[in-house]
Amino acid sequence: MDSETINEILESLKITLDVTEDKDIAILTEILNDAIAEIKAARKYPSGMSAADIEADMLNYISNVKKLTKYDYSKVGAESQESHNENGTYRTFVDRAKCFDGVVPICRLF
Repeated sequence: MDSETINEILESLKITLDVTEDKDIAILTEILNDAIAEIKAARKYPSGMSAADIEADMLNYISNVKKLTKYDYSKVGAESQESHNENGTYRTFVDRAKCFDGVVPICRLF
């Protein structure tokens, strides 16, 4: 994804997640970049595919990038926590793999 698209996604996430502090924006940016890399890895782009074609294809997965970023950002500070119960409030999270719904590897024809 080009830097303009990434900045647009970041601005959208900052609004959605109410992120305003510089430290939190830096964390969110790092998580966003990781999410983009994970979606690219899940697509398994062939080595011969051009960067422009990959960039164009990734535009189809902006919602997945956002979901994955929100999911991972919501767990900052609670990494590896399996459950949480505090004052009668019990939290569970959906499976992280749900953020990849619709992201499938590219199939090559031989």
